[in-house]
Amino acid sequence: MPSRFDSHWHSLSFAAMILREIMDNPLENETASSRLKQIGLMSVLYYMHLANKKLTIANIIEETGLTRGGIWEAVDFLIQRKLLTETQIKNSLGRGRARQFDIPERIFEKLRHFENT
Repeated sequence: MPSRFDSHWHSLSFAAMILREIMDNPLENETASSRLKQIGLMSVLYYMHLANKKLTIANIIEETGLTRGGIWEAVDFLIQRKLLTETQIKNSLGRGRARQFDIPERIFEKLRHFENT
């Protein structure tokens, strides 16, 4: 039976893994402040994921108060790092296109691997 601490440890493991992925592997044309922004955004996206909230630009703006440009700056690097995937979906009105992001399953598989060792 899972203990009440399991989700806490899972969150800490996720945060530590993301921190290492971003800080240990700087990308070209990326600043230190950009890396810190990515770490913060991934934390927010993780909690949105746990709450089953779609990771769309509109929802991220609502959650963070960032501008579209501010979000795209961080998201572009996260997609390059393969820490996020992007898909096209219909917008909330059903007429246009919107982008939805997901945290790849391989990241959660990696966490499960660490938890089982």
